[in-house]
Amino acid sequence: MNVSLTVWLLTVAGLCVLVAADFFIGRKPHDVSIREAGIWTAVWVVLACLFGVGLWAAAGGAPAGEFFAGYITEKSLSVDNLFVFVLIMAKFAVPSQYQQRVLMVGVIVALVLRAAFIAAGAAIISAFSWVFYIFGAFLIWTAWKLVQDARKGGHDEEYEENKLLKSIEHRFGVADRYHGTKLWIEENGKRVMTPMLVVMLAIGSTDVLFALDSIPAIYGLTQDPYIVFTANAFALMGLRQLYFLIGGLLKKLVHLSYGLSIILGFIGVKLVLHALHESGVHVPEISIPFSLGFIVLVLAVTTVTSLVAARKQEERGV
Repeated sequence: MNVSLTVWLLTVAGLCVLVAADFFIGRKPHDVSIREAGIWTAVWVVLACLFGVGLWAAAGGAPAGEFFAGYITEKSLSVDNLFVFVLIMAKFAVPSQYQQRVLMVGVIVALVLRAAFIAAGAAIISAFSWVFYIFGAFLIWTAWKLVQDARKGGHDEEYEENKLLKSIEHRFGVADRYHGTKLWIEENGKRVMTPMLVVMLAIGSTDVLFALDSIPAIYGLTQDPYIVFTANAFALMGLRQLYFLIGGLLKKLVHLSYGLSIILGFIGVKLVLHALHESGVHVPEISIPFSLGFIVLVLAVTTVTSLVAARKQEERGV
């Protein structure tokens, strides 16, 4: 797609308005009900679908197909990331009424980080076509690692703070309790961080790791930076509401990691085939319609088998 600077600016401005509206609606700390989370999750999904339809009307079916394939992939990866968010919330004992504020800031940080990763990825791809080999190999390795973690029950582990976060805590100090939504307070004559700021930093820094597999994954479906950015943006927006909507169901998605490993492995193979094709090797390339259908099928099967397995575990009292 040949996207003009004006369209880019209008898109970013529109997304900023949506983020601001979301922040304004959820600015008052409160416990998010299932009904509220469900309504707003549906709103964000509808907005993403409307954008995809608009893209189809303006640019044709191919870009729209790439957007929907990227959006569904990024959304499914985001659901897997919610497992880590749950662990972070538990680790720092975040009061339920403040969790939506933490997630809102985390989403904003994620959007900024993803934009930087997408820009870097676009620059690297335009300069070095062989980077697709690296992206493909990395996704295949990530898929294998997901399977290994799933077998070990990786989602049952406790969240461990990274070295950067620990060094920041040591440098500035942390208050012993939450002070509403305040990020800094004066304590014994010294300005220290509150646990609220620490947990926001934890979620923000964790998203850097999430981007390492999600960005190569979507570049395996489309090389258009505009589609990559908008698919990521719409997948991330509404993640806060999705957290409250399916938080209790996350433990039932016991096969999600296996499904995601299949999807990432599939995209990794697709990237390698694309790289070979770019190098002049005559190999079949996987089309976007096939990719979209494959991703949807894997997620549907994974969800059904997860719920069946979870119900059998409940019946056995496991």
